[in-house]
Amino acid sequence: MGRRKAADAAHGAATPAIRALVDAGVPHRVLSFDVHLDAVGERFGVQAAKALGVPPERTFKTLMVALPDGSLAACCVPVSGQLDLRAAATALGVKKVAMADLAVAERRTGYVRGGISPLGQRQRHPVVVDSSALDGDVLYVSAGQRGRDLELAPADLVAVTDAVVAPIAAR
Repeated sequence: MGRRKAADAAHGAATPAIRALVDAGVPHRVLSFDVHLDAVGERFGVQAAKALGVPPERTFKTLMVALPDGSLAACCVPVSGQLDLRAAATALGVKKVAMADLAVAERRTGYVRGGISPLGQRQRHPVVVDSSALDGDVLYVSAGQRGRDLELAPADLVAVTDAVVAPIAAR
């Protein structure tokens, strides 16, 4: 993975996630990094955090879960951890959730695996952000494209996605 660099208009078109922040007037930075999906033994999110030079506990992955009625929800947890499905279900007010089928998640969000963002999804889904997000001044989430992340204030992510904040990361 390569160096961390701030992205601007010269680094490519804005993704729907970036446009959602711009449209909402939310301060943010777009960061780019080299993607190596063939790296062995390390999850993509951890690789991204290392490439950006940021702590894995401040870098959040977006995992799509399926609710009993077939709808989806986005759950944001640190890349250094895992999603607690029972806790996510509780936060969403349902009996249980399961990881969403990848093809369904990609189709409904408009993003591909490794680039799913809680922002600017094709269809609006409920969002749950792990409570650890509020432990710092900034966090990092996918900008909607592999190799691009957004740096923003946790409160801004919660506000722009109308997220529920709950302890959903496996401890």
